[in-house]
Amino acid sequence: MPETPQPTPIPWEYSLHIPNDPRAVTVTRRTLRLILTLHGLIGLVDTAELLATELISNAVLHTEGPAALRVRFSAGVLRIGAWDADPAPPEPPVPLEPAVDREEGRGLALVKACSDLWGWQPLSRNGNRGKVVWCELATSGGQFATSTSAIS
Repeated sequence: MPETPQPTPIPWEYSLHIPNDPRAVTVTRRTLRLILTLHGLIGLVDTAELLATELISNAVLHTEGPAALRVRFSAGVLRIGAWDADPAPPEPPVPLEPAVDREEGRGLALVKACSDLWGWQPLSRNGNRGKVVWCELATSGGQFATSTSAIS
């Protein structure tokens, strides 16, 4: 019996603008959990929460301005991006093994280890400068797209 083709999910995108406040990390994590649960992507919630927490924590801890979380789902790929107003590149991830006992400095190493693809890109819009650090997770049934364009 031939399988009935499953409908392609409609792409969606959310943005959450946050102040430079450590409490914003919790708001971001809970908002992301709600978004993914409502879209039926519960299998990605734990990993996506970890990744978003690391990205937004870096934006809040290492910059002085506002930040934003952007979440997009398209073609079976979830992209999580954290924007901040500092155009300086993020520090490269350190190897995870020596950083296990450290209190900080493991964020991008975790992002690199837990995502399918990650990167960063400087941004400039309307005279404002900054950067976005992003990562992607493919759903088990989706085809992973290796696009390198940043969330803008």
